[in-house]
Amino acid sequence: MQVTETLSEGLKREFKVSVPASELDTKVNQRLDELKGRVQISGFRPGKVPVSHLKRLYGRSAMAEVIEATVRDTNTQIFSERGFKLAGDPKVTLPTEQADVEKLIEGKSDLDYTVAIEILPPIELADFKTFKLTRLSADVADSEIDEAVNRIAEQNKPYAAKAPGEKAAAKDRVTIDFTGSIDGKAFEGGTGGDVVVEIGSGTFIPGFEDQLIGAVAGEQRKIEASFPENYASAALAGKKAVFDTTVKTVETPQPVTVDDEFAKKLGLESLAKLRDAIKERIEREHTAMARQKLKRELLDQLDNSHKFAPPPSLVDDEFNRVWSSVTTEMEREKKTFADENTTEEKARDEYKKIAERRVRLGLVLAEIGEKNKITVSDEEVSRAVVEQARQFPGQEQQVWEYYRKNPQALGSVRAPIYEEKVVDFVLELAKVDDKKVSREELFKEDESTLG
Repeated sequence: MQVTETLSEGLKREFKVSVPASELDTKVNQRLDELKGRVQISGFRPGKVPVSHLKRLYGRSAMAEVIEATVRDTNTQIFSERGFKLAGDPKVTLPTEQADVEKLIEGKSDLDYTVAIEILPPIELADFKTFKLTRLSADVADSEIDEAVNRIAEQNKPYAAKAPGEKAAAKDRVTIDFTGSIDGKAFEGGTGGDVVVEIGSGTFIPGFEDQLIGAVAGEQRKIEASFPENYASAALAGKKAVFDTTVKTVETPQPVTVDDEFAKKLGLESLAKLRDAIKERIEREHTAMARQKLKRELLDQLDNSHKFAPPPSLVDDEFNRVWSSVTTEMEREKKTFADENTTEEKARDEYKKIAERRVRLGLVLAEIGEKNKITVSDEEVSRAVVEQARQFPGQEQQVWEYYRKNPQALGSVRAPIYEEKVVDFVLELAKVDDKKVSREELFKEDESTLG
């Protein structure tokens, strides 16, 4: 076998490989020799079929298998001997001319092919003990708990029917039947029965709820309203519709007394227990946000400490995923780059930087994990899948089966667990100072938008 490097440019490498026909023939004979003990051919006892006869029957298929295995094994040898870590799958170019292919399959020519690869750059990890980070935290104020209790009370307020003939007002609740039409024709999803509408909630399309003000139970109204330009259904977006509406009931909200009885209706022992539950939930929100900000600060330092050009192919793949998501969302919302105060060219440059950063950080995190033998156990993945399944009550088994049968989906569960373990490893080494801040500062949006 002869291997010649024909390209070494940046992270790109290309090799020309030549495997003698005699070497291929030897491997084919070995393959057929293994086969003869398993095939039954009329006129021959088991295991006594001459290799020459097997070659006439199975030689071409055996040669195809040998070529495939030789290319795979040779490539592995080339990469491992040179210590290459590949950024993606090798691109192998085999003979394509029919005559050349026939000669190769018949064992009358050497196997000549080229293999092109893109390798990962060497990464020299920073000294994480020099990293200085700040972990923010915020106490839960009584006012936050009061606001949350009031929101819950608002969401659970009782309603009482208004007197016959009494008109609906803002914040009242009406129950309606309606049939919608556009240009005189009914449209899909335009009919509803016993639909409850809180006037002013913004649940319906703009203008619909306002036209229920002044209605009384038993009244029939024609309501005209237009679907937003960015409505989810393209067939309805921007269209003006007429809704023949029957008002069945009109109810008005009643005062809510927030006490132990109110808490019991929500399944808690007392108002004190309700406030404790709310405080615990807010504390979890604070902890999650603090972790998110600390991780973002750490990723910034990792990015600043590891400046290298990531493999272009990986950057292109990541950019294409990001750009596809961005443009799809803009199309859905019917927005242009001008609406975002930018141009397509500037947006591309910005998202290209985001893609480069994501790829670079991904490689750094992977290198940290590999060098420090950080792994994710099957048990950890299983626990994460169980948590995912719990989000779909009644469909837990289907969710479990989906992940069990889809390695790629299972990988999407494993990846974030691995990333968090690597982040925790680095945080253990870094100097992390704790700082108390207000809730407003804790939840303040960072100016940086880089992922």
